[in-house]
Amino acid sequence: MLYTTAKKQVTMENIPIRHIPETLKEPNLSGSFSIRAIETLLSGKDLVQELHRHDFYLLLALQKGAGSHEIDFTAYDIGYHTVFLLRPGQVHQLHIKAGSTGYLVQFKTDFLYSHNSAAQNHLTKLIQFSLYQLKPDGFHKMEVILAEALKEYTTKAKGYQEVLKANLSILLIELLRQRQDKVQSTAKGTPYAQEKLEDFLALVETNITTLKQVSQYTNLLHLSSYQLSAITKTLLNKTPSEIITDYILLEAKRQLLATSNQVSQIAYNLGYDDASYFIRFFKKHTSFSPETFRQNSK
Repeated sequence: MLYTTAKKQVTMENIPIRHIPETLKEPNLSGSFSIRAIETLLSGKDLVQELHRHDFYLLLALQKGAGSHEIDFTAYDIGYHTVFLLRPGQVHQLHIKAGSTGYLVQFKTDFLYSHNSAAQNHLTKLIQFSLYQLKPDGFHKMEVILAEALKEYTTKAKGYQEVLKANLSILLIELLRQRQDKVQSTAKGTPYAQEKLEDFLALVETNITTLKQVSQYTNLLHLSSYQLSAITKTLLNKTPSEIITDYILLEAKRQLLATSNQVSQIAYNLGYDDASYFIRFFKKHTSFSPETFRQNSK
């Protein structure tokens, strides 16, 4: 099996969360890291996964492929030399057609961070994007690392756990290099602006249920509202307030479509004591009430 599934006992129905499977074959890595060849997973058949989320990072690198991947309600085509990187909590559904080739890597942060303290910064930069479309030579560099990691994972020679941690760290650095090569040719901001944007996005993602005002984030970032606005407008063509709103709406949509929770419960989960205020907020920005959005999306 590719995943195991477990449900926590919370109000009504929890969003389906999939975990890295724990197996007797991998006592040293169980539940924290796995790597598989896509060809092995497919076994000559299509792979279809319905809407779910997971508690680990997922890196899907396809040397060649066909199918579709919907991540947080954005649809992507699967093609050649594509890399998908998903962070924990993202909602997605996946269809990989038979004949596709590549690798699937699943890992927890504690596995990666125990080897390299800089890895957290690498991930923070990379998870701003879910899809990386690479050139053939760029993908080949990653493919070499992945093939070596699969070999270590399979043969389990002495010290293979540490080799796998090193391989994963190098893999992320290589993906970051290729992303920076592309960004440097188009970005209008400075490295300082890029760093502050990444810090802002990480803070919003972590604190969206409790912090919803721009001023709360500028205080944490030690920036003025004008400085933060200039950074987000330059690099993303959005105001800080629009970015905060986007995150709230995204999480609301995740819970509306992936759970049967009542709207009042979803509002509470998102930090709203007044469900009616949340409903007005949602309708203002989507033109639909939460319940109408849920029904229309089924």
